[in-house]
Amino acid sequence: MVAQIIDGKKIAEELRGEVGQDVAKMVEAGLPRPGLATVLVGDNPASEVYVRMKQKSCEKLGIESFGHRLPATASQEEVEGLVKELNANPRVNGILVQLPLPSGLDEERVLNAISLEKDVDGFHPINIGRLAQKGREPLFVPCTPAGCIYLIDKMGIPIEGANAVVLGRSNIVGMPVALLLVGRNATVTICHSRSRDLPGICSQADILIAAVGRPDMVKADWVKPGATVIDVGTNRVDDPSTEKGYRLTGDVDFEDVKEVAGAITPSPGGVGPMTIAMLLANTVRSAKMAAGIG
Repeated sequence: MVAQIIDGKKIAEELRGEVGQDVAKMVEAGLPRPGLATVLVGDNPASEVYVRMKQKSCEKLGIESFGHRLPATASQEEVEGLVKELNANPRVNGILVQLPLPSGLDEERVLNAISLEKDVDGFHPINIGRLAQKGREPLFVPCTPAGCIYLIDKMGIPIEGANAVVLGRSNIVGMPVALLLVGRNATVTICHSRSRDLPGICSQADILIAAVGRPDMVKADWVKPGATVIDVGTNRVDDPSTEKGYRLTGDVDFEDVKEVAGAITPSPGGVGPMTIAMLLANTVRSAKMAAGIG
């Protein structure tokens, strides 16, 4: 059996198309154009690339993009002050503070300063707290975890009643995606560096989500035949045979696991494209709420 490939690029492009249509309808109705503000502190090359990608994506869909950059020497008060200014700006519907922040800055305080209604990244402590409580709904859900669930739903794979295993317990992906699965009535196991018999635990999963940042960690014998495998990892591995001298790979050994799984995301090309698509969708939803139509 060869797994069905979950084409994240195609599904993300379809979602972007829907978001673009929503933006066009809002503008036609005389409503303000949705706006996303990005805050980049310091000169982390990877962060610069991510921010540029988000800004270009906004432009393509007609979303206003407000880029703000502070030096690595910026104080806690300067960063929080900028966030508060953006909270007060009616043209800004979403605020994204690019993580990680330079050492010495308190990320939690900065995220806590973002208005709940503009927390399109879904990392505000109240949004995460609501996600963790039964019967409470967050205004926004973190984009990568939301993208994972969106892909599973798009493939028509049932979550309710499934045994789900999440490899990794980060605040950005592992814990939020586990909470989303619990909220959808899956039975969830969260694995980490202290877990015993990882292959054995993973091999019981109907849905396996890998988000540990270790290249090709998950092998075919870790996977239950027919399981759905969502690979969140994007790892840079040295490869002298390529022009760049490296290649990107996920946390799952794709070539090995695709022979066993029922459905699998490639990496790159799986979850990655969904992250920005969900961010844009959240921004437009925030704009709709601000306009009283959400």
